[in-house]
Amino acid sequence: MKLWFSNTNALQQSRRIKRRQRIKGEKRFQPAQFLAISFIVAICVGTILLLLPFSTKSGHISFIDALFTATSGVCVTGLIVQDTATYFTPFGQVVILVLFQLGGLGIMTFSTLILFVAGKKISIKDRIIIQQDFLPGAPRDVKSLVKNIFFYALAFEAAGTLFLFLRWQKDFFWLKALSNSVFHSVSAFCNAGFSLFSDSFMSYRDDIWINITLFILIVLGGVGFLVLQESKEILSSLVRRKKIRISLHTKMILTMTSFLVVISFVLFLFIEWNRSLKMFTMKEKIFSSLFQVITPRTAGFNTINLGSLSFAAVFLLIMLMFIGASPGSTGGGVKTSTIGVIFAFLKSKIKARDSVSLFYRTLPLESVTKAFTVVTLAVGIIFLSSFIMLIAQPWAGMKEVLFEVFSAFSTVGLSLGITPKLSNFGKIVIILTMYIGRIGPLTILFAFSRRKAFGKYKYVEETVMIG
Repeated sequence: MKLWFSNTNALQQSRRIKRRQRIKGEKRFQPAQFLAISFIVAICVGTILLLLPFSTKSGHISFIDALFTATSGVCVTGLIVQDTATYFTPFGQVVILVLFQLGGLGIMTFSTLILFVAGKKISIKDRIIIQQDFLPGAPRDVKSLVKNIFFYALAFEAAGTLFLFLRWQKDFFWLKALSNSVFHSVSAFCNAGFSLFSDSFMSYRDDIWINITLFILIVLGGVGFLVLQESKEILSSLVRRKKIRISLHTKMILTMTSFLVVISFVLFLFIEWNRSLKMFTMKEKIFSSLFQVITPRTAGFNTINLGSLSFAAVFLLIMLMFIGASPGSTGGGVKTSTIGVIFAFLKSKIKARDSVSLFYRTLPLESVTKAFTVVTLAVGIIFLSSFIMLIAQPWAGMKEVLFEVFSAFSTVGLSLGITPKLSNFGKIVIILTMYIGRIGPLTILFAFSRRKAFGKYKYVEETVMIG
C-alpha cells in the first residue's frame, strides 16, 4: 500500500515538474523574437560576405555601406548607397541576389525546406513561426505551405527569367542576358527593387515586353502566397464549371489591389501629363504612369526621373508606399488588408452600425484593433525616423527625407537621390527603419511585450472629449 502511494506521489510530482517546464518553455518561446533574430543573423552573414575583397570591384567597402546593402537586401528594400551595377563584382551581385531571395520568401521558410530535404522533423516552434510570417490563417499543414511557397516563387521567377531573356538576348551576349534576366526576375517577384542598370528601367520605359513582364511579377509577388493558391483553385473551378467559395481575405486583397492600381494610375497620369510626362509619347506616358504606380507598392524600380515629379505626384507615391503590398507576400508597407479593414470600420460608423462588415461578412473586433494598431505604430515609427533624419541631415529637404523614410519603412527602395549622400548616422537610422518595416511593427511589439496580461484591473470609467 505504501509503495502504491509512493509511486502515485512520484508520478504526480513528475507531472507537476513537466507542467512547470512546459509553461516555462512557453514563456521563453516567442515566435516574434525568433523571426526578428533570424533576420538579424541573415543581415550579419550578408554584411560579412559583402566585406570580402572579391565582392567589390575596388576590393574594399566600408562596414556601414556593407551593412546598409545587406539590410536593404534581406529586407527586400532596394535602397542603395553604392551602385549595384558598377560597384559590386558578379560575386557581390550574387550575394545581394541571395539576400533578397532569402528575405522575400522568409528565412525560416528556407531553413524549414532544408530540414524537409534532409528528412528531419519540423518542430512546433518552426511551424508557428512560418505560419505567423505568412498569414495567421495559414493552413496547419506547414509542409504543404512551404512547398507551395517555393513552387509559386520558382515557377514565376523562372517564367519571368525566360520572358526577360527572350527580350535581352537581342541586346546582350547570351550570358549577360541570362544573368540580367535572373537577377531582375527574382528582384521583381520579391519586390526587392535592386537593378543591374544604373538608371533602373528608364531606358525601357516604352518597351512593352519588359514592362508587362515586370508588372506581372511585381503584382504576383505582392498579393501573397495564399491568394495565389486560392486564385489557382478559382481558375481550376471555372474550367471545371464548379462553384467555389472565395475567402474574405482573397476578395479583399484582389479588390484593394485592383482599386489602388486603377485609381492611382489615373491620378498619376492626370497630375504629370503636362509636367514630367510632357515630352513623352502617348505609349511612354501610359506605360510610365502604370509602371510608376505599381512599383511604389514595395517593388522599387522606376522608369521616370523621380526628381522631376511634382509635389502632388510625390505625395501620391508616398501614400502608395505606405499602403504597400498584401500580407503573406514578399512586399512591405502596412498592407492592403489593413487599409481595407480601416475603411470598413469607417463605413460602419458612417452607417451607425455596431459591427464591422465587409462583403457580407462580419469582421472580428480583434482584426479591427490590430489594423489600427499597425497603422498607429507605423505612423509613429515613420515620423520618429523622419524627425531624427531631419536633425542628422540638415542639408536635406523635408520632401526628400519623408520620401526616403517612407520608402525604407515600406521596403520600397525608391529615392529622390539622397541615399548615397547620407551620413553614417543617417544610414543607421535608415537601416533600423528598413529592418522594422520588413519584420513589421507588430512583430517588434510582440517580441518585447508580455504574451499575457499580468493581473486583471478595471478602474472607474470616465470620459474625455474626442475630436
